[in-house]
Amino acid sequence: MKFLKAIAVASLLAIAPIAVMPATAANVVETASSAGSFGTLLAAAQAAGLADALATTANITVFAPTDEAFAALPAGTVEDLLKPENKDKLVAILTAHVVAAKVMAGDIAEGTTEVATLNPAVKLTVTKDASGVTVSLSNSAKVVTADVGADNGVIHVIDAVLLP
Repeated sequence: MKFLKAIAVASLLAIAPIAVMPATAANVVETASSAGSFGTLLAAAQAAGLADALATTANITVFAPTDEAFAALPAGTVEDLLKPENKDKLVAILTAHVVAAKVMAGDIAEGTTEVATLNPAVKLTVTKDASGVTVSLSNSAKVVTADVGADNGVIHVIDAVLLP
């Protein structure tokens, strides 16, 4: 009987790690898609030809404007940006929201720092103080939700679209 119990325990221990291993997290695009509040951002990334890069590039930080942030732009702006003839402008805007490093909110130093983005012409100004984190270009956006993890990086949800 002891032998049977030993085999049963050994069998459970052998399969237990399989049962408790976490599933692979979704990439940045899948994570944003499942959140349900980034439809405009994802449509823009698709129109700009950047969706695959956001899904496969490792160790990125995306400052992701919500659908409400896009809706706050002047009327017709999003529709205009989605036109094929404005693809370069759209790419410039979207790549200004992405940093080529995985930066969690706790990694951001107090004070103001400039960080390079995937748009080589744009550096974000990141400010962390007692009220939270803001990112700025010609306008500012507040990080409203930080550290949304993905298997290839992190998303920080922002309340405005940053315009270079």
